[in-house]
Amino acid sequence: MATIAPSRRIRRTPFTEGVEAAGVKGYTVYNHMLLPTVFRSVEEDYHHLKSAVQVWDVAVERQVELRGPEAARLMQMLTPRDLRGMLPGQCFYVPIVDETGGMLNDPVGLKLSEDRWWISIADSDLLLWVKALAYGYRLDVLVDEPDISPLAVQGPKADELMSRVFGDAVRATKFFRFGWFDFQGVSMAIARSGYSKQGGFEIYVDGTKNGMPLWNALFEAGRDLDVHAGCPNLIERIEAGLLSYGNDMTRENTPHECGLGRFCSTQTAIGCVGRDALLRVAKEGPTQQVRAIAIDGDLPPCDRVWPLMAKGKRVGQVTSAAKSPDYNTNVAIGMVRMTHWDEGTVLDVHTQDGVNSATVYDNFWH
Repeated sequence: MATIAPSRRIRRTPFTEGVEAAGVKGYTVYNHMLLPTVFRSVEEDYHHLKSAVQVWDVAVERQVELRGPEAARLMQMLTPRDLRGMLPGQCFYVPIVDETGGMLNDPVGLKLSEDRWWISIADSDLLLWVKALAYGYRLDVLVDEPDISPLAVQGPKADELMSRVFGDAVRATKFFRFGWFDFQGVSMAIARSGYSKQGGFEIYVDGTKNGMPLWNALFEAGRDLDVHAGCPNLIERIEAGLLSYGNDMTRENTPHECGLGRFCSTQTAIGCVGRDALLRVAKEGPTQQVRAIAIDGDLPPCDRVWPLMAKGKRVGQVTSAAKSPDYNTNVAIGMVRMTHWDEGTVLDVHTQDGVNSATVYDNFWH
């Protein structure tokens, strides 16, 4: 099997040493960095995530920092979500759009203070877009990528593990809130968040040199909790309906098509560069939208777009799919045209191995 050739264009992370020692079996490239994809097997990792606790190297979630008097103005220019009521210590899921209303990224925004924000990004070069807006509008704000590398602790035993390393106070952190906690004399932001539905935290590790000491401390503290190295799990994220930017949505899609309309307060998000375009979309409604799809039969790996067909006509596409052990079916994420997106609609999905029957659902499986 082909391997990823190392180079300066593909960066290791502060935790790569620990990931390799834990027996990582696969990587993908995400924001020009290594992101683990499997340790034991996707299915074994899936069952363990749901029953114990895992430590994930998600340093690929790079931070775009906005700092300066006009940081809040720039942040609002990026997203159709109204941020006026956001307080320091809160995290918001913030769809980022361009001037046409197309999705550029779907990060989590953290408000550290009125004049300092972090944008914890998905897989796209968002830093360049943000710097361009700041320069083009001559805003008094510094845009940069700080030396911050997230490490996630996910699973039903996450609270217990985190309290052993950071103290019991970490348990009081509310969902999509963050606080500051000490690790060996370094103050780190810790949020109750993560790319799974199993519960847990994301630690914003400050400084590359602190990566492996924290990694080792978590594994030492979690020996009796069956702690393992893990990573975002394909099966679990599809069951939960967690979209993957670049796979399930791209710049060609609006937030409304991606099922993210609830995060858009376009009427009041004055200043968003895509506001006018999204006002038209909100008024007319999307003509296609993300849906949960159940697929019959055996499936090959979903490493390409699979057309969804109805009577020989293309009516959508499947972008992520996997066999779910808990639901005993193939779960999938698809973009379906409004003429065929009603629950129970049966379609044909064309994979590289043939045609399978697929059923559309309104809700995902979590």
